[in-house]
Amino acid sequence: MPNTATQPDAIAENMSFLLAEIDGQLSRLADYFGSPREAAASQLMQRAGYSSNLSARVRKACLTAMIRKKKPDTLRLQGIDTIARNLDLLSRLGRRAVDQAEQINRVKLLRADAYVPPLTLVRNTVATIQSALDSGNSKRAVEIGQARKELTVFHDRLFRTYTRDMTDTKHTEDLAYALLALNEVTRMGEALQGISEAILSINIGQNVQFERYFTLRSVLNGVSNKEKITLKPLAETRSGSAISSVSVKDTDGNPVPAVFKDGDRRKVKQERVGVKSWNSVYPGLAPEILSYEKNGGSAALLIEHLEGQTFEDIVISGHDAALATASKALHKTVRDIWRTTRTDEPAEMGAMEQLAKRMPDVYRLHPHRAGGAQNLNGVKVADFDELVEEAQAREARLPAPFSVYIHGDFNLDNVIYDAVNKKIRFIDLHRSRYMDYAQDVSVFMVSNYRLQVLDNATRIRIARVAADMHAMATKFARREKDVTFEYRLALGLARSFASSTRFVVDQKHAQRMLMRARYILETLLKVPEGREARFRLPIKELFHD
Repeated sequence: MPNTATQPDAIAENMSFLLAEIDGQLSRLADYFGSPREAAASQLMQRAGYSSNLSARVRKACLTAMIRKKKPDTLRLQGIDTIARNLDLLSRLGRRAVDQAEQINRVKLLRADAYVPPLTLVRNTVATIQSALDSGNSKRAVEIGQARKELTVFHDRLFRTYTRDMTDTKHTEDLAYALLALNEVTRMGEALQGISEAILSINIGQNVQFERYFTLRSVLNGVSNKEKITLKPLAETRSGSAISSVSVKDTDGNPVPAVFKDGDRRKVKQERVGVKSWNSVYPGLAPEILSYEKNGGSAALLIEHLEGQTFEDIVISGHDAALATASKALHKTVRDIWRTTRTDEPAEMGAMEQLAKRMPDVYRLHPHRAGGAQNLNGVKVADFDELVEEAQAREARLPAPFSVYIHGDFNLDNVIYDAVNKKIRFIDLHRSRYMDYAQDVSVFMVSNYRLQVLDNATRIRIARVAADMHAMATKFARREKDVTFEYRLALGLARSFASSTRFVVDQKHAQRMLMRARYILETLLKVPEGREARFRLPIKELFHD
């Protein structure tokens, strides 16, 4: 279906001029390689300012539209801006290729005529950009990006020729310049793919990478009408995965609510395994997998869309009554999971080992927190890493007496509460496994505290949610005669307080979290060995600012 969005005149006019200018430059570029000569090179170099100025005009018009219009089509304007940048990049790559070619003394070594077909391909591809943009035709947009593959084939073939020639001639300097020219022409494929991604992003309603679009189409195969794909961004994970809601229609025209998640193949596969495991050990908690597709080093899942709110949203903006109801449902669900999945296999959380691995990332963001032991008024203040190492030795001697199936990344935003059906659901399950339940409890509690919300009323709610989870878990531990739970939980809290600061830019908030981690470790290490069962933490004080 054609894209009916109207572009401001300044954008449309300058884009037309820019495309015409680039077409002319690519024509001259192909002519130059058809018959290399200095005059043709000089003419091409003199056009540098034209494409640069026209690209700048398009981008300025897009920015003006975003500022002045009450409801600008931001994604479309950003996409056009990206197209303009990449068109100018095509121009610069062409000039750089000619500049390298002009350094060659023995022109025959360049094999210039080999460049004419790929440059003609680039020119013909650029000629389709306007129609692909105006029509919203994703098939045409894909064809623009696929030119990169043909340019790569051209590169590989000519690269082998140049390197073979290097073994048969002494004129390696000329061939080195030829390789540089080859690289510039090949990079035109990157610019075309960038243009393709911009048009695809406009069409589906979210920024999308070229390969991700193919993965999306593949994962929707047999589930929906793939020609009517609309994405709405939900989240970007720290590991690079993208999560989107998908608005599609099945073959009968019925809406199919779903969530599309793609990223690193290993992590997406772990997510799939996690979901399937949960549906085996505790059916109904995790979303159903609708489709799975792998493609090279990446993979994607299409999973059931879950109704409701994340626990984070409820904590921050929900009413007290809604929060109380959601918390009650969460505690009941978690207790039932622990009882249902409990095994007598001991578990080692390894909180201090985890923390030791993450501290370098903490110090990269907060370098002033790194350093050895200090002496303040005659009192030695231990190095934090030394505390972690000492606590790691203590932890190794205190495994949990049993295992339960845990979430593994039990943050507030990975728990969803459906108020209509009064049901708890879990998402982001790639770390799920049998483990010490103190792992999940500690992560959940600190994920409350690390919320960067500063108003006093919300901070009080945050502290209450953390304390309530602690109270529920300690009650469960007493019933199960798990006497060292509090000590292991403290290790988990220290880990989460400290390691979470690698995601906290606010220096004061990070300092509060690191000081809590230090306090917990120092307090833990003062407990005589064999007396860990008597240890208790001042939870109220730890979670109130």
